[in-house]
Amino acid sequence: MATVGINFGAATSGAGFDVTSTVNSILAISQGIETPWNTQLTSLKAQDTALSGIGTDLSTLSTAVSALTDFDGALASKEGSSSDTNVLTLTDAGTTAVAGSHTVVVNSLASTSSNYSDEIADASDTLSGTLSIQVGSAAAQTITIGSSNDTLATLASAINNGDYGVTANVVTDANGSRLSLVSNTSGAAGQLTLGGALTDSTTSTAISFSVGQTGADASLTVDGLPVTSASNTVSNAIPGVTFQLLASAPTESVQVQITNDNTSVETAVQAFVTAYNTLAGDITTQAGDDSSGNPEPLYGDPTMALIQTQLSQALFGGAPSGAINSIQQLGITANADGTLTLDTSTLDSILNSNYSDVTGYFQNSGSWGQSLSTTINGLGNSSPTGAISLELSQNATTESGLNTDISNENALIATEKSNLTTELNTANQELQAIPDQLSEVNEIYSAVTGYDENPSG
Repeated sequence: MATVGINFGAATSGAGFDVTSTVNSILAISQGIETPWNTQLTSLKAQDTALSGIGTDLSTLSTAVSALTDFDGALASKEGSSSDTNVLTLTDAGTTAVAGSHTVVVNSLASTSSNYSDEIADASDTLSGTLSIQVGSAAAQTITIGSSNDTLATLASAINNGDYGVTANVVTDANGSRLSLVSNTSGAAGQLTLGGALTDSTTSTAISFSVGQTGADASLTVDGLPVTSASNTVSNAIPGVTFQLLASAPTESVQVQITNDNTSVETAVQAFVTAYNTLAGDITTQAGDDSSGNPEPLYGDPTMALIQTQLSQALFGGAPSGAINSIQQLGITANADGTLTLDTSTLDSILNSNYSDVTGYFQNSGSWGQSLSTTINGLGNSSPTGAISLELSQNATTESGLNTDISNENALIATEKSNLTTELNTANQELQAIPDQLSEVNEIYSAVTGYDENPSG
C-alpha cells in the first residue's frame, strides 16, 4: 500500500510544508479507485460508436433489400418504346404496366377549340356591349363591358382573371389586333360557343368572332379496340402506360413495346451488394486488430458473431422461386473475405429468361428476399429488440452505473479534500509557529537564569 510523507525540513525551521501538494498526493490514492471505472467507460463508449456504425450499415442494407422486395420497387419498373416516334412517343411506363407488345393506330389527333375576333385597327379603341362565353355543356357566362374592361387588353385581362374556362390573348400583326380565346379544356368537351353583342365604340363597328379550331377528341385503336381521348396525352388506353400522340397516321400500325427495366433491377442489386460489402468490411475492421495488433472496440464481441452467422444463413438460404434457388443464379458470388461480387451479365441473362421467377425470389411470401429482409431488421438498431439495440441498451445500463459510482466517489473525495486541507492547514500553522514559541521559551529561560544566549559584548 502506498504511503505519503510530509517533507517540512527541520521542525524548528518554521518552513512548514506545501499543503496543496500534500493533499493532492494523499487523494491520488483514493482517485486511483476510479481508474478502472474510467477505463471501462472509455471502452464501452468506443463500443457504442462502433455498434452505432454497424447499425447504420444494417439500415442501409435493409433499404437496399427493400428496393427489391417492395412490390412497387425496382422489379416493378418498366420501359417502353415506339416503332415510330414521329407518330407516337411513350412518356411513362409505371409500376402497374405489364410487359408486352401493343398495336396502336392513330386515326386523328385531339384539338382544342379556339375563336378569334375581327381585326381592330387601333388596339386602344373603346369597346362596349357584352360577350358571352360557353365551354362545352357548361352554362354560358356573360361579360358586360365597362370602364375597367373596355379595350382589347383590359378585356383579355378580365377574362384571364375570371373563371371563364378560356385563355385570352391579344394578337397583333400588320393588319391590326384581334382577341384570341382558347378553351382550357381540350377535345370535344371544351368546344367554345360565343355570343353577345360586342362593339368597337370608337368606330361604331360590330365585332364578330370566327372559329379558329374546333374542339375534337383524338381517335385511335389499341390492339383493335376503338379509343377516344380528349387529349393527345393518352394514359388510359394501356394500363400503367402514358404516351403522346404526335401525328395522325390512319394507315400505319405503330408497335408499342413494354419491357421490364433490367437496368433498374441491376442497379438495385448492385446497391444491395455494395451495402452488404460495406457491412462485412466494417464488422471485420471493428471486430479485429488495428495496424499495431491492438484489439478494436468489438474484438470478440458476441453480437458481431451473431450478425455474421445469421446473415450468412439468410444469404445462402431462403425458399426457391421457379427456376431460381440460389443467389449464384442471380450472378452474386461470395468471396473469401466475406464480401460479395455481382456479375451483371449473368443477372441480365436470368432477367431476360426468368423475370417472374427472379421477382418471386425477392417478393414471394417466405422468399429469399423476404427472409433476408426480416433477418436484417432483427439485427440492427431500428427495432428495440434488434441485436445492436439490445447491446447498446446493455452498455447504457453499465455506463449509467459506472457514472454513478464515479460521481459518488468524486463527492467523497471532495469532502475528504476539504477536511484534509483544513486539518493540514492547522498543522502547518503550528509548525510555522515553532520558531516563535522557541524564542519565547529562550527569553523566559534567560529571565529566570540570567543567561544571555546572545551576549552583546
